[in-house]
Amino acid sequence: MSARPRRKAPRRAPRKAAKAATPRPAARRAASTRGAARPDAAPRASGRRSAGPPRSDAAPRETTSGIRIAPVYTAADAPRDLARRTPPPGEPPFTRGIHAEMYRSRLWTMRQYAGFGSALQTNARFRDLLAAGQTGLSVAFDLPTQMGYDSDAVRARGEVGRVGVAISCLADMEALLDGLPLERVTTSMTINATAPLLLAFYVAVADARGVPRAALGGTVQNDVLKEYIARGTYIYPPAASLRLVTDVFDFTAREVPQWNSISVSGYHMREAGSTAAQELAFTLGNGLAYLAAAEARGLDLTRIARRLSFFFNAHNHLFEEVAKFRAARRLWALLLGERFAITDPEALKLRFHTQTAGSMLTAQQPLNNVVRTTLQGLAAILGGTQSLHTNSHDEALGLPSRDAAVLALRAQQILAHESGVPDTADPLAGSYYVESLTAELEARAREWMRRVEAAGGMLRAIETGWVAERIHEAAYRWQREVESGERVVVGVNRFADEAPSAAPPFTPDPKVEHARAEFLAAWRAEREAAPCAAALAALERAARGSASLMPPILEALRRRATLGEVCDTLRRVFGEHRPGAVA
Repeated sequence: MSARPRRKAPRRAPRKAAKAATPRPAARRAASTRGAARPDAAPRASGRRSAGPPRSDAAPRETTSGIRIAPVYTAADAPRDLARRTPPPGEPPFTRGIHAEMYRSRLWTMRQYAGFGSALQTNARFRDLLAAGQTGLSVAFDLPTQMGYDSDAVRARGEVGRVGVAISCLADMEALLDGLPLERVTTSMTINATAPLLLAFYVAVADARGVPRAALGGTVQNDVLKEYIARGTYIYPPAASLRLVTDVFDFTAREVPQWNSISVSGYHMREAGSTAAQELAFTLGNGLAYLAAAEARGLDLTRIARRLSFFFNAHNHLFEEVAKFRAARRLWALLLGERFAITDPEALKLRFHTQTAGSMLTAQQPLNNVVRTTLQGLAAILGGTQSLHTNSHDEALGLPSRDAAVLALRAQQILAHESGVPDTADPLAGSYYVESLTAELEARAREWMRRVEAAGGMLRAIETGWVAERIHEAAYRWQREVESGERVVVGVNRFADEAPSAAPPFTPDPKVEHARAEFLAAWRAEREAAPCAAALAALERAARGSASLMPPILEALRRRATLGEVCDTLRRVFGEHRPGAVA
């Protein structure tokens, strides 16, 4: 949703912190020993420590969230109310999974993230992956597309097609989706500030093909709050951005009912350095903030919650990650009842996509990354993910090669068909260790959420930089541990060799940017100018009012307005967000 090196445009981060990791592995992930970095003093949620066998004299071991790990766990370490906390899979609060049989009835969707260069090039990669057995699509967009600039804009220079596919007009989306069965395959689009436009492009292509909107399935990330925290690909101030988010909520509920209107993303915060407990707290906090915005808009919260999805990181600590996913499901179901009195079981289900940790990929000894991503993928499956992307081993060096992308998919297929892991739901349930970690992570996430409320609530904590600062503290601690050797990174600070890293196996075509500029010039010259101008004027009038902007955005794009022209129209009304400015 992987560690592609990202060339950063001014004041923004790459499209995915995962793919944005630098070639120095683990170096970006870090946590701090300052007291504010994590609520380590939170009381144990799992009951008293057992006497058990004698303790080891070795240095204490901790998870990434600072949870002390005992040498041995016994029944006394499990939560006292374990039976109440862990009803059968498919029953609220869904600690053990959202479906009764989980993967016995249907495997997770294997959704490899892809996108580079032109729409034609990315379409060819999609076809390759589908032919290799991939079961869903996931689109990576380049920075200009994410930031609302056309490929020929001055501010797009040097970035066109580099970290994702370039999409500036309806013809680009038509080429991207050419020959793909939209009525049968689900598509995830990692796009935030310009999410309404990319969704509108997708719907326009389906309409032109005669595919019913009700048959379309997929997800648009549409999570702009985390952009202010961890990625930086925002455009407008928070209030305007939340208006656009809820416009998408309303549009999909009415017009595209099988589409997930948002993917609330903890992934990027984890890539920026958060702990597992922080990832839980800040992600679910953002989810609650979006529902509050929908409530203020007068939308049906149960209906909106049914199409809410989440996006988490699968990091290195296998058991903490499994526990994190289990705790996330339980905590979300409880929070929806506590905050919004939602009782509908389908609305209470936390559905999530997982991507392995791009920031853990290493440029040194890159084949080691095959092992890392396989273990991280295993954690996601043991934790009950609904879809999964496993990073390619060469992504710390550059864009993934075709062979590496297929190998990453094969890792999922081996886990699915050879490992036996999917044969029973929640196979680690009842483990004293995993149940203790699950309860402890839930307690620590609630403590972080309490601290967010003390900082003024999620929106205020984002605007003032409080959330980002807590993540920075955690990142610093991790980095210090790596540089001191306290935290081992195989092939980097231990078991290293002198062999130089291989050259990037795949690089974008430098001719794409020039070709894109020529194409867009012709696109604008050949369109009917008057209808396009009228549609953009109608969009500006709507933006100055309070009506949903999805219909006028869709009409402007159909009239051959470009992505940049639509975003410039909205910039004139909403302005642009500046870091440090409080909405």
